[in-house]
Amino acid sequence: MPTRFKNAVTLVASILFYAWGGLNFLALFLGSVVVNFGLIRFMDAAEERWKKRIFLIMSIVINVLMLFYFKYANFFLDNASAIRSYFGGPPLTWEKVVLPIGISFFTFEKLTYTIDVYRGVNRPLKSFWDFLLYIMLFPKMIAGPIVRFHEIAGQLTDRAAFETIDLKLAGAFRFGLGLAKKVLIANVLGEQADLIFQMPPGSLSAPLAWLGALAYTFQIYFDFSGYSDMAIGIGRLIGFQFPENFNNPYIARSITEFWQRWHITLGRWMRDYLYIPLGGNRVKPSRLYVNLWTVFILSGFWHGAAWNFIAWGAFHGLFLILDRLFLLRIYQRIGVFSIVPTFLTTVVGWVLFRAETLAGGLRYLQAMLGANAAGPLPHFTREFWFTLGLAGLVAFGAAAPRIERRELGLLAAGHFSRRSAVALVAITAVLLALSLSYIVGSSFNPFIYFRF
Repeated sequence: MPTRFKNAVTLVASILFYAWGGLNFLALFLGSVVVNFGLIRFMDAAEERWKKRIFLIMSIVINVLMLFYFKYANFFLDNASAIRSYFGGPPLTWEKVVLPIGISFFTFEKLTYTIDVYRGVNRPLKSFWDFLLYIMLFPKMIAGPIVRFHEIAGQLTDRAAFETIDLKLAGAFRFGLGLAKKVLIANVLGEQADLIFQMPPGSLSAPLAWLGALAYTFQIYFDFSGYSDMAIGIGRLIGFQFPENFNNPYIARSITEFWQRWHITLGRWMRDYLYIPLGGNRVKPSRLYVNLWTVFILSGFWHGAAWNFIAWGAFHGLFLILDRLFLLRIYQRIGVFSIVPTFLTTVVGWVLFRAETLAGGLRYLQAMLGANAAGPLPHFTREFWFTLGLAGLVAFGAAAPRIERRELGLLAAGHFSRRSAVALVAITAVLLALSLSYIVGSSFNPFIYFRF
């Protein structure tokens, strides 16, 4: 498209994309963007600091209330009904609130934009359509990465520097890689993980419980990082450079390092907009530990409206505190072997995350500890065992999965050599062909994303 039409075409594509997934919520979504844009303009025009703060608070409250209602109303009403029933009252009845797609991600991006304008990190956009495009960019809307406005502000108005044939080729490869990770690894493991987690925990032998936990551990990584790769790849194809979101998290040597490698954009968001405003590292140790735990409990609650997600966040917050108290010193002494206890800690956490309920997650962990009678493993296909082994090799190997041009050594003098370009096109074609053949031949929904 000619340069002057690029944003318009991308915006129309983004609106159609959102309407396809959630037409009933499109008007609500667009209305919230209009309100935010107006409040931010008023905030920027206000001269007194207290007036700016009023508009900031109004924007934050509107966005948080919208997220709270759609994502958490059912959770609180369910718990209120359970408490009422416990004391002998009739259970509450209400019409279940339907969750709009992508609300967690675009709410965080609206908050980011508002707070950064208030802090003076960036000037507000003059064009409403550019603001709408920033919020609605379809590659990142559903599963991230969370893109802060200043990271792509210049690209909204001028993407010429990012529309080279080399970056488009790199984007196509990145998309093919993400699609392959999602449908060839995550989906294969997900089918079996679902079957195991749906079994009564009391019937699980320890080996089967561990196998299900490992399958889900690799599934969620290749699932989520695959979506991020696809978003980054599409972004490059249309001239946007989105931030990286994963960097080999399972080779982390502590939970602290794990969160520097897992869902990087969320970690940065929590640090800059929750942890630092709460005092960060500038407070006394006891307050610091409370801040860490608060941030990660909220992180767990952001992932899902259920007690097991809150428990997952609290679990990680606990190990971040233990890292600061003594674990980092122990891990430093044992060196590379600290990967093992860190990985096992994350596996236990993923059980809490995957379980349908907190009680079910705890019973599943008991099965992993051998609470049930031992029994033979059911039959698993060779495809499953091969994929599980491949997932482990990729997740722990030096070649996975943060693919950058200079890391691959494919660029010379700022562009791909002809041989490298041909090789990249061939690899991309193979990845796409394998992925599409799996999608066509599978009854498993290839694009389901667990609970996000």
